[in-house]
Amino acid sequence: MAITGGGLRDLAAKLSADLTISILFCTRLPLAHALPIEGADVARASWAMPIVGALVGGLGAFVYWIGYAIGLPLLPAAALALAATVAVTGCLHEDGLADTADGFGGGKEAAQKLAIMRDSRLGTYGACALLGSFMLRWSALASIPAPRAAAMALVVTHACARAALPPFMRFVPAARSEGLSARAGRPPPESVAAACALGALALFLGFGPLGALIVLLLLICFGTCLAWLCRVQIGGQTGDVLGALEQASEALILVAAAVAFRFGHD
Repeated sequence: MAITGGGLRDLAAKLSADLTISILFCTRLPLAHALPIEGADVARASWAMPIVGALVGGLGAFVYWIGYAIGLPLLPAAALALAATVAVTGCLHEDGLADTADGFGGGKEAAQKLAIMRDSRLGTYGACALLGSFMLRWSALASIPAPRAAAMALVVTHACARAALPPFMRFVPAARSEGLSARAGRPPPESVAAACALGALALFLGFGPLGALIVLLLLICFGTCLAWLCRVQIGGQTGDVLGALEQASEALILVAAAVAFRFGHD
């Protein structure tokens, strides 16, 4: 069936609205949106999260490139790049990582773990998880001496890390009957498929066919292990767990990029 001009305009409007919703949800960029965003809107628009991730990674890459151009050593240039990505996202995923570590590490039963995860205070487990995440990402990025490769690694990393969220939301049930994850529900299959395709494309462009396959398998293995752990610990996933998944995926991909660069230049 042919798509009419009006149909194309409607489709473009829907895609643009989904992209705007994903940007508003994943970042602190002040975009205008006419209607309030509901949880189901986030689930439907989750296909665009890899695109938003690429934008976030692009900002980090731009800051890294400026630091390198003015003569900064690799370590502070990498630190500034990470700081830029944290600033534009408002520490959204870092907060989820810290809450998940505190809950899983500090609670004895599922109800207690979920209560700790809702507590805004930072505990020892959360502080250690944040420190480990930043150290891994910072050291991996700083170990890539070529600025073009480092910039590409940032874009690929942020795009792919967010591509992991829609399938996790669909296949792992919500641990609570309330909260953002429960309100969002499961993303539709087409949104999951689109997000996975965008993530796979980013991996292919950044790592090549073999490297992309290896990193993809590592991400699938990690996501499967985290899904099992969530079910054991709290009975499912929450928004905090999604943040932890994104952060761990970032670290995994950046470390893989550092290893790939080293082997490619030995």
